[in-house]
Amino acid sequence: MADAQHTDEITVMLVDDHAIVRQGLKAYLDTEPGLSVVSEAADGLEALARLEGLARDGALPDVVLMDMQMPNLDGVETTQRIKGRWPEVDVIAVTSFIEEARIRAALEAGATGYLLKDADATDVVDAIRGAVAGEVRLDPLVAASLAQSLRTPPSAAASLTPRERDVIILVAKGCTNREIGRSLGVAERTARTHVSNILAKLGLASRTQAAMWAVREGLVDADQTTA
Repeated sequence: MADAQHTDEITVMLVDDHAIVRQGLKAYLDTEPGLSVVSEAADGLEALARLEGLARDGALPDVVLMDMQMPNLDGVETTQRIKGRWPEVDVIAVTSFIEEARIRAALEAGATGYLLKDADATDVVDAIRGAVAGEVRLDPLVAASLAQSLRTPPSAAASLTPRERDVIILVAKGCTNREIGRSLGVAERTARTHVSNILAKLGLASRTQAAMWAVREGLVDADQTTA
């Protein structure tokens, strides 16, 4: 809640790689009393750069509506960086996916809400106002998915974030850290860190074991691996 203590107006940043989505949201939100869209970005890297500029001007938004699936830097990692750098900014995840791993990843990254892209505009407004009030708003289908996951012990595969699943699939296909980084648009060092984290999380000792695990879990076909 970056500036809520200074003004009654709630400021919002829109982050989505589809311009038409941003335009539609902006057109609606700007008609809502007490809401104002102050910035937009097409991906995570642009969002972080714009937030840096807003921070220098003392004008950080109260809430960021964050698409989870974007090029260059996805919504989960962008959310993590935002909350690490500007914890006072609330982030609401907006996505088309009801997948437990994605939901958990977004919430663990610090998101204070999780909405589906087909949500009513009024639900989006309620989530924004709720975030500023310190509430967590989840789409009903998302809440139901989380409730089900609590009743059903998660598999090891479900413990991986969407990015980690992408990484282990590339590992299974025999990609080097450099190739993984190039494929995902991240630095080689970041790719190496992802691989190390995955091996530790799954209790695996090598990339070969990771490839075998990915086949066993159905993430890749055996003939796609080099193990």
